[in-house]
Amino acid sequence: MSAHLILTVIGDDRPGLVESLATAIAAHRGNWLESSMSQLSGKFAGIVRVDLSAADVPALKAALAALPGLRVTAEEARPAEAPAGVRRLKLSLVGHDRAGIVREVSQVLARHAVNVEDLATHTASAPMSAEILFHAAAQLTAAADLDARALIADLERISNDLMVDINLDETIGK
Repeated sequence: MSAHLILTVIGDDRPGLVESLATAIAAHRGNWLESSMSQLSGKFAGIVRVDLSAADVPALKAALAALPGLRVTAEEARPAEAPAGVRRLKLSLVGHDRAGIVREVSQVLARHAVNVEDLATHTASAPMSAEILFHAAAQLTAAADLDARALIADLERISNDLMVDINLDETIGK
């Protein structure tokens, strides 16, 4: 019987962290399916989806707990099947950095029952000035009956208040 684990990983950033994680997973016959990892302010942080035999789960969890310099949590999960008729959307945002941008946008998405599947954010200097710009890119899903016009209108309303540019596009496939 197969098991899926979602691992969350955090530790002080240093060379070899990914290798030690990958070695532990491979030593317990785990298959590294997908991941997202990043260095943030001197910390290494990541999330990994692993497939392995259910019989190997306890030993892998013990091996992960023993990795030096890493705090790893493991949650068992079932592979999700995408329901029929789901709409896939892509949101991009750029504007002057300020507190509350993610909260404001996520509140609008939640009101419209839009699910955030993937969110990546970063800040960078504006090309012609020293101002810091906030960038966000999100992969979203929504029910087939989503009122896209109402969602866009709500996003446009907050984009004026936040002084950001928000683009929302429907994507084909995943």
